Amino acid sequence: MELNDIYRLIEDELEEVEQSLEVVADVDSPLLAELLKYTLKGGGKRIRPALTLLAGKFHLYDSALLIPMAVAIELLHTATLVHDDIVDGSPVRRGKPTVSRAWGENKALLLGDYLFAKAGSLAASTGNLRIIKLFSQTLMAISSGELAQISVSFDLPGARECYFNWISAKTASLFATATESGAVLSRSPEATVQALKDYGHNFGMAFQIVDDVLDFIGEEVELGKPVGSDLGEGIATLPSILFLESHPEDSLIRGVFGKRNAESVPLAVDAIRRSPAIDECLALASDFCARACRALDKLPDNNFRQALLDLASYIVQRHR
Repeated sequence: MELNDIYRLIEDELEEVEQSLEVVADVDSPLLAELLKYTLKGGGKRIRPALTLLAGKFHLYDSALLIPMAVAIELLHTATLVHDDIVDGSPVRRGKPTVSRAWGENKALLLGDYLFAKAGSLAASTGNLRIIKLFSQTLMAISSGELAQISVSFDLPGARECYFNWISAKTASLFATATESGAVLSRSPEATVQALKDYGHNFGMAFQIVDDVLDFIGEEVELGKPVGSDLGEGIATLPSILFLESHPEDSLIRGVFGKRNAESVPLAVDAIRRSPAIDECLALASDFCARACRALDKLPDNNFRQALLDLASYIVQRHR
């Protein structure tokens, strides 16, 4: 199933999200307007705001609250990407130069700060104290997750556990907030809120694992960045961790990770790509996807629930 088919139930609302993002970029400062348009235009699949909108469909749907929240979720996500590119020194994002590479790190840092603040303002505009607290907690979780990434290494005995803790904070927390906020703003019963939060968390875990697999088996034109960029930047993700669990004496992967040896990255990527580690990662992603789907068992069996089930299947199938 194509993403547009899944989005059909909320296509009008997603169009309003796009229009709202255009409004965000319409500011008086010429430089800021240029940076915002560059960053927000045609960026990504809008999965996170789609989750907020779908999660809001199970009770009292209020577009006046849900659309600003969906925009806030997308802006928060975009801000983290801008800052991540600074930290990682990434030259390319979605097939074009990163803001930090094109305009410099100082301007990118300030753009990220602006996006965080704008996202917070939109979340606060809902007038819901629980949402405001949730937004703040999510931002703290994402920041702590990025800091925790530094401690994830191949030599750590609990590398796999550290990786899962890291992606839970840096990625899954925002997906969980996307679905939880949609449920809260539609005044869903607490059991529904928890079910959708659990769905979002497990969805996010699966999403990040598949993303990390695609960094090894995807094509550069599809990834919008060089294949193996995480490994080349010294980031230990699940495929490389599982590979070294089975090949503890392998010097090639450790050498790339430790010395950031760009010349050896293609060889290291090929070794991991041909190993069982890829299928092991995909199996773990499928398990998280199944947990996400089981979390929806208590929700009404309607088109919106099916859309969430289809979306979970879609993100795991992206490697095909």
